[in-house]
Amino acid sequence: MKLRPSLLALTAGAAGLSAVANAVGGPPPEPTRLGTSIAGDLAARDRQAAQRSRALDLKEQAARAAEQRLRAAGAAAAAAAPARPDAPAAPTDDERYGELARIYQAMKPKAAAAVFEQLTIDVQTEVAKRMRERSTATIMAAMDPAKAAALTMAMARKGSDRPGWTPVLPAAPAARPAGGRAGR
Repeated sequence: MKLRPSLLALTAGAAGLSAVANAVGGPPPEPTRLGTSIAGDLAARDRQAAQRSRALDLKEQAARAAEQRLRAAGAAAAAAAPARPDAPAAPTDDERYGELARIYQAMKPKAAAAVFEQLTIDVQTEVAKRMRERSTATIMAAMDPAKAAALTMAMARKGSDRPGWTPVLPAAPAARPAGGRAGR
């Protein structure tokens, strides 16, 4: 009796040989025009993201340096004040915030917004209260929407202590007819 291999055994053997042949394979296929274009776009996007990250890091460093200079100037003024009785008194908070407001108003809105976002909400509120409305609006327009909304809420809470300030309440929604949608 002759033994004949079964069809299942032959199929399994062919599948094994094809798996080995595919694994060993030849050189990788050449990239297509579409693949090259996509790879180029991804590389450009990565470069732009790295540039934005570097720019934000530089702005953050500039903000920290400016804050340190302000603290050092305030500490130096406080240390020098008792030594000279004829020297002018240390600037009050109102004067310091007013000076910061003038500085931020002089900056370009996009640059001011990048630094402004790094400040605490209390400092943002105090400075924004002393700025011209137009300057505050352009800086807030350049800010992250969530941070601009937080500043708006803080200004609304603290604005109630301003003389002559009255909050603006939203208008009540128009009443709908009892039948559902109007104009059916």
